[in-house]
Amino acid sequence: MPRIRSATPKDAAAIRRIHLQAFGRSAEADIVAALVAANAVSLSLLAEHDGEVVGHILFSPVTIEREAVPVIGLAPMAVLPGWQRRGVGSALVRASLDELRRIGCDAVVVLGHPAFYPRFGFAPASRHGLRWEHE
Repeated sequence: MPRIRSATPKDAAAIRRIHLQAFGRSAEADIVAALVAANAVSLSLLAEHDGEVVGHILFSPVTIEREAVPVIGLAPMAVLPGWQRRGVGSALVRASLDELRRIGCDAVVVLGHPAFYPRFGFAPASRHGLRWEHE
């Protein structure tokens, strides 16, 4: 199983490569770059195996208009295609949620695959009276 560690500025090219390969487009890699440029990253972790970065997860601040508690958004997360379905994404989610709990984060939202994230305690936002402002 890959080792989970914090991302550093030196990892930018590897992070971009992971998102490009995992999604087959630049949208998610561009989101990561924009959040980093805006200094809007709350947590960024990598999965690394034998010196190769094979997965990435990023969290950034989210505003929910009627909530007084700070909220963090999980997105994007990517794993290199050859490492998918091998527990890397799950390890990244678990490690990052543990770290967020440790630093006192009370709420996390995710825009992601509805069959993957419930195993970590996520539920559809509509159950909590939330909706994303975009269709």
